[in-house]
Amino acid sequence: MTDIEKAKQNLDGHTICLCRDGECLYSDKHGIAPMMGFILDGVDLKCYSVADIVVGKAAALLFVKCGIKAVYAKTLSRLAEEVLIRHGIAYECETLVDRIINRDGTDICPMEKTVINIDDPDEAYAALKAKLVAMRA
Repeated sequence: MTDIEKAKQNLDGHTICLCRDGECLYSDKHGIAPMMGFILDGVDLKCYSVADIVVGKAAALLFVKCGIKAVYAKTLSRLAEEVLIRHGIAYECETLVDRIINRDGTDICPMEKTVINIDDPDEAYAALKAKLVAMRA
């Protein structure tokens, strides 16, 4: 079984599953919180495959930053798709959408808005980190 197949198989009951060489990491946090946490904790995610519920541009840029090699998303935004293609990351999705909507269903996801004009993964990480701090304040 490939890493991406294993990640997909183990996604049920979690918001994200990352697999590499049979080792899997899971999270039940929402949005970009799992990836931000892994980065903050210094977890080496290079060459992992990811299965995620929702992948917008923010998550896609974090995947690039971490060296993720393949992505499966239940829902993928077109902006995220562009990032994955540009960086040569294999991907598949169940549903491709124009944009990721916030949890209230009233606007574009604030994380997606934060990176809408950012293409550099390190710049995106810094902007997302600042946005999360501002949202918690």
